[in-house]
Amino acid sequence: MQQTLTYKEPSKMLVIAAFAAVYIFWGSTYIAIALAIKSTPPFLMAAIRFFVAGIILFIWCIFKGEKIPDTISVLKNSFGGILMLFFGTTTLIWVEQYLPAGLCSIIIASTPFWFVMLDKKHWKENFSDKFIIIGLIIGLAGIVLLSLNKGSINLRGDKMQLISFFALICGTVLWATGSLYSKYSVTNGSTTIKASFQMMGAGLTALIVSFASGEYNHFTWNQITMSSINAMLYLITFGSLVGFIAYVWLLDVRSPAIVGTYAYVNPAVAMFLGWWILNEKITSAQIVALFIILSGVLLVNLSKYKK
Repeated sequence: MQQTLTYKEPSKMLVIAAFAAVYIFWGSTYIAIALAIKSTPPFLMAAIRFFVAGIILFIWCIFKGEKIPDTISVLKNSFGGILMLFFGTTTLIWVEQYLPAGLCSIIIASTPFWFVMLDKKHWKENFSDKFIIIGLIIGLAGIVLLSLNKGSINLRGDKMQLISFFALICGTVLWATGSLYSKYSVTNGSTTIKASFQMMGAGLTALIVSFASGEYNHFTWNQITMSSINAMLYLITFGSLVGFIAYVWLLDVRSPAIVGTYAYVNPAVAMFLGWWILNEKITSAQIVALFIILSGVLLVNLSKYKK
């Protein structure tokens, strides 16, 4: 008798918990990054964050008895990690030297658009679903409103700010590209061991770039402050081990366009934490923007909720 394999839908509570981790923890990483790079060079900080998190996760997987995937799978996962975590997140870490964290979160909020534009496999579904399109537009409107009260920058007069602005846009595109590659690339191994190779690959790449760019020429280990150390520990634990694993898992069970809605919520979280931790002022326009952004997220998810 032939056995039919069926797909088991993950529990709603697990999906909600994973989205909460990506929405909240990643929203807080903007401030943690700003604190970490105050006394640690950006590429070195990225190398420490990702490689340490990756090796911890890898050791845990081996302790559980998981087998190391084949070489092709390791290379594919490492490449996906380099696209997402080096060209995507490490670009953000470097850019926060020159642009405010709040503005960075707003630029990265364009991520859902790149998911929709680059996800050829779901073009028919995405572009025929009016709720996804309307939700993306409403979410962008909220991001624009949220940006009105951010600190001003000088893109015309400051060369590094201009370079950083476009570098972060490119990084956002490459993050979406890496996410889609990781979702659709066929590899062996569990979600956790795949994530470990993705983080280790990005960490080693960041370390090579750190040496090549000469960061060590003007750096000593004793210059790292306790504030930066605490921020890096937070990034390793909640930004990478918890947040990134939740993100990779969500890519397996939900469409990229819906998973990408984290980029709408993260700026709101960053704004709230800026008020709470850095004593930044919150205006009524920003509060209205929060409701608009969350409305956009709801619409993007509406079709899935109906199903």
